[in-house]
Amino acid sequence: MYEYIQGKLAEINPAYAVIDTGGTGFLLHITLNTYTKINALEQCKLYTHQVIREDAHVLFGFADVEERELFRMLISVSGIGPNTARLLLSSLSVSDLKDSIISGRVGVLKSIKGIGEKSAQRIIVDLRDKIDKVPSSQKIEISHNTVREESLSGLVILGFPKKLAEKALDEVLRDLHQLAVNEPDALHVSVERLIKEALKRL
Repeated sequence: MYEYIQGKLAEINPAYAVIDTGGTGFLLHITLNTYTKINALEQCKLYTHQVIREDAHVLFGFADVEERELFRMLISVSGIGPNTARLLLSSLSVSDLKDSIISGRVGVLKSIKGIGEKSAQRIIVDLRDKIDKVPSSQKIEISHNTVREESLSGLVILGFPKKLAEKALDEVLRDLHQLAVNEPDALHVSVERLIKEALKRL
């Protein structure tokens, strides 16, 4: 029902975030990976997945599309519910979890609370061939580190406060990750382009 929710980060802890969108607060259950990415932000955008139960409608939020798609794949596996999927994504980075599934590392998955050998094997069997279809952002973040730092230095030199510049750059990179789902070339970003896009948000 909801693709994403964007607004003021009113409250956050490692388990959930509350986003204020014009006076309405949405509580979204999050992973530790998402918490790490957004906990210092004032404004944020979380990609959502809604779980409808008899007793509640629960929203899960993710800092990027890649993590949400992996979450959706995990809950498609028999015996893996939303909370277990969130635990998997909190215990391992997205790239490590994908690598473990592709490589068939049962031991890595078993090391996570609530995942037994049969569940680990089922995850690997069901998702190994599908996992490459998940849009990747981890490689982007690594390759963008230098570009981001150079862009940040440029914005600071131009007179913008570092905190505001970081916020603008992170927003641009998040939007590029989303755009890259359909346009992979969007990820080939230069310092010049990143600064220009950030300037539009400052």
